[in-house]
Amino acid sequence: MRFLERERTTLAKLLPDLDPALRETPLMELERPGSPGIRLFRDSGGPGLLVPESHQGRGASALDALRVQRAIGSRSPSLAVATTMHHFSMATLVGLGHLGGQADGLEWMLIEGVASTNRVIASGFAEGRSGAGILEPSMTATVTEDGVRLNGVKRPCSLARSMDVLTASVMIPREDGQGDELAVALVPAESEGLSVSGFWSSAFLAGAESEQVTLTDVLVPPELLLRTAAPAGHSLDELQTAGLIWFQLLMTGSYLGAASALVERVLLNDRIPEHERVRLYVDTEAAMAAAEGIARRVDAGDLGESALVQSLCTRYGVQDTLARVVPRAVELLGGLNFMTSDEVGHLAACANGLSLHPPSRPRMTGPLSGYLADQPLTIA
Repeated sequence: MRFLERERTTLAKLLPDLDPALRETPLMELERPGSPGIRLFRDSGGPGLLVPESHQGRGASALDALRVQRAIGSRSPSLAVATTMHHFSMATLVGLGHLGGQADGLEWMLIEGVASTNRVIASGFAEGRSGAGILEPSMTATVTEDGVRLNGVKRPCSLARSMDVLTASVMIPREDGQGDELAVALVPAESEGLSVSGFWSSAFLAGAESEQVTLTDVLVPPELLLRTAAPAGHSLDELQTAGLIWFQLLMTGSYLGAASALVERVLLNDRIPEHERVRLYVDTEAAMAAAEGIARRVDAGDLGESALVQSLCTRYGVQDTLARVVPRAVELLGGLNFMTSDEVGHLAACANGLSLHPPSRPRMTGPLSGYLADQPLTIA
């Protein structure tokens, strides 16, 4: 069948071992706590997806990454959502590498280390919380002779139990003494003072390992602290805007994948009328085409304010599409499918999760209205 052919072909090209392994593992095993999904992602080379080939990564474009996330989401929504947070962290680190301007800088050495050893990165960034940029610190930092000591809590934090490294943003004094600057701290999972505790009690997306990570007086040495002092002509706001675009793009693809798993079941059922099958196909592919338009802007280097606005509009539009497509797919699959297996209900519940990620549509109503009136966009 041609449905999802593009996405699965892209996944096979970039991470050839992953889709067969996911396909052979029952959905509900991939979705449970302790899921093998993250291990399969790691073993397939997934952590280096967005890292340039020149730094031992897979060199995926934004369009490739979007298609990969949809393909993974169609096999395991939990894995797609969890790995989006890894890719969000990696896109931020790659952006820092470009901002630094040195191909052999510390940022690139760390990025290359992630790709070459398949390390999994969890995100301790703020993710667009109310009144803050995505990189604005949610941790407190105290500078000491040995480095920086961090304190704070991140919840939920996807990949919490499988992560090798946690990324967190902190404010620290500039090296030239002229005020403070934002830095990204890389905290090894085995660091003294870092602990993981239960948070996620829902059965849905349980395989994403979205638990609580607590940092208590955790020491981060200088070599694991990436400063973001921007050279002349560059703005840190550009990095934050780009990160938020990546976040919207890959989360949209991941949840489209979850919905596509239901649509695929409908398309393979010959007893369902053709016009119903085609209608779901058209709606789903139209949503994907809109997301692909954002990915192409990213690949063209267009990561400015208008691209962010379009990424938000696309994400909210996809939410509306899923709100139509998912219940219709469940209805068409019928009560017997729903009653005899957890899979249909699970996928339906997971696909609704896109609306729960920041920034929410209600919080963005005022900022988007202001943008339409020629005001700068602010993330509420």
